[in-house]
Amino acid sequence: MTSTETVTGERADLLAMLAKHRFFLTFTTRGLTDDQARQRTTASELCLGGLIKHVTSVERGWANFLVEGAPAMPNFEEMTEEDFKQRENEFKLLPDETLAGVIAEYEAVARRTDELVATVDLNASHELPKAPWFTDTEWSNRRVLMHIIAETAQHAGHADIIRESLDGQKSMG
Repeated sequence: MTSTETVTGERADLLAMLAKHRFFLTFTTRGLTDDQARQRTTASELCLGGLIKHVTSVERGWANFLVEGAPAMPNFEEMTEEDFKQRENEFKLLPDETLAGVIAEYEAVARRTDELVATVDLNASHELPKAPWFTDTEWSNRRVLMHIIAETAQHAGHADIIRESLDGQKSMG
């Protein structure tokens, strides 16, 4: 595998954007207890620990997609009630989970994604899995990586609002 330290050009730009938004996402949890990371502070179901779990799951899924294509992702048309319950728990920091544990898992997933950014053919495309929100039939690896960045940035913004609502701390403003 190529070291991410030797990556230049477009790949370096992708890694820099991922690193920036990952930092903002995890920075929102600085100094929090597990109980604080479980707290909902807005009308949504989101909490800081759950957001990190969700972004971890999304990044892991899309990283697997880069390597394996659509079979790596669930077919949302075939998901069961149990599958949706598991997905719902992805947005919560469950009682047996810790903030440190979910951050460690996120960091492990991020390292794998970074290695893929350094090595994957950015022009290769894969058929997308079946899901009602996909209007395209396939995405390039480049587009998948841009999607991971967008997802991370969007949820970093959500996390900032949740943290500010929790105790007034801001990470981005």
